[in-house]
Amino acid sequence: MTEPLMSVEGLSAGYGSAVVLQDVSLSLVTGSLVTVIGANGAGKTTLLNSLIGLLPSKGAIRFDGASIIRKSVEQRVSDGLALVPERRELFSDMSIEDNLMLGGFGCSRVERAQTLASVLELFPRLRERYRQLAGTLSGGERQMLAMGRALMARPKLLMLDEPSLGLAPKIIQDIFDLLVRLRQSGVTILLVEQNARAALKIADYAYVVELGRITAAGTPHEIEQDQRLVESYLGYGKNAY
Repeated sequence: MTEPLMSVEGLSAGYGSAVVLQDVSLSLVTGSLVTVIGANGAGKTTLLNSLIGLLPSKGAIRFDGASIIRKSVEQRVSDGLALVPERRELFSDMSIEDNLMLGGFGCSRVERAQTLASVLELFPRLRERYRQLAGTLSGGERQMLAMGRALMARPKLLMLDEPSLGLAPKIIQDIFDLLVRLRQSGVTILLVEQNARAALKIADYAYVVELGRITAAGTPHEIEQDQRLVESYLGYGKNAY
């Protein structure tokens, strides 16, 4: 069988002496959209920060056939990982154009120009406001810019931390529709979400993290058949977005 694009085995990580993740294992097949769902504080953000290299961790992380556990953030980005953080972390006093260009700093001029055209096609609002300062954008536009900046690095794996956080339902639907389009274009996606209903609606596979451990995994259909998980994560609201 073909090796997964990313495989994680026995991953443990935390902050100082506080261990947050314990013995986490998961894998992502190339071209798939995998979601990690769980309550606030379950360890979802810690997982992404560990995978991108922002936190020291123990265990095994293989990406595109090679171990990256000892690689720096810059090396992992160069290998093809990109993270859209929960707080988006844009440069507010810089324009949309400059934020996007920073995302593609490791690419050639030709690659940046080609990718920029694709990003602006995906996000027409960014094209309309191209010279506008990032700090003047709405929450939805800031999320689009954060995603666009990550895509400028031409990632093989796009990781997103709570992209729906604080956004209006219509904007959330637009963002999730875009994730489906990206997956269809060949980008592998790891989506961390509290909005379990919305995430399961578009995912190929799901992991449930509770208190720093993976406690369940399966297709969205399998997750939705688990009564405990339904009561814990899917029992609120009737709308997916």
